[in-house]
Amino acid sequence: MELASKYNPADVEGKWYQYWLDNHLFSSKPDSREPYTIVIPPPNVTGVLHMGHMLNNTIQDILVRRARMEGKNACWVPGTDHASIATEAKVVNKLAAQGIKKTDLTRDEFLKHAWEWTEEHGGIILKQLRKFGASCDWDRTAFTMDEKRSESVIKVFVDLYNKAIDLSRCPHGKLGPESIDCPF
Repeated sequence: MELASKYNPADVEGKWYQYWLDNHLFSSKPDSREPYTIVIPPPNVTGVLHMGHMLNNTIQDILVRRARMEGKNACWVPGTDHASIATEAKVVNKLAAQGIKKTDLTRDEFLKHAWEWTEEHGGIILKQLRKFGASCDWDRTAFTMDEKRSESVIKVFVDLYNKAIDLSRCPHGKLGPESIDCPF
């Protein structure tokens, strides 16, 4: 067997990544080892990875792989955010191209179109992360609008409502919820 004079990642990376996936080397199940978990700040389903994502994900991957090498029960949880405003704009434009107005649809009909769009376009970033070789526990992939997360959000908002907590304004700075600096 002759060794190539230059490393060609295409010759080996896909094969080894598939081996790692097939053998569940990125999976994490609770056990007696010290747990170590990172949850990917979910990128929007409407986008593609950019340099900021790649830097962030590279650092997370390094930290998770290091934790595994230290014997920790490391889990890197992937997921995506629904980006409702951006997704709605994409779906409304798609419907308009088909001659359909959002206002002519019921809520459930519109949500059906939104889910179809999300299923078609929502996995782009996760596919890119796989191509990058990210060592995520892919069986734990989450989406902010999946049933489990939606139920949790509704429960929290109902609990806060029942406690008469105003979710529309920051109690300190009187800012709207879009302010990430709001000191709750």
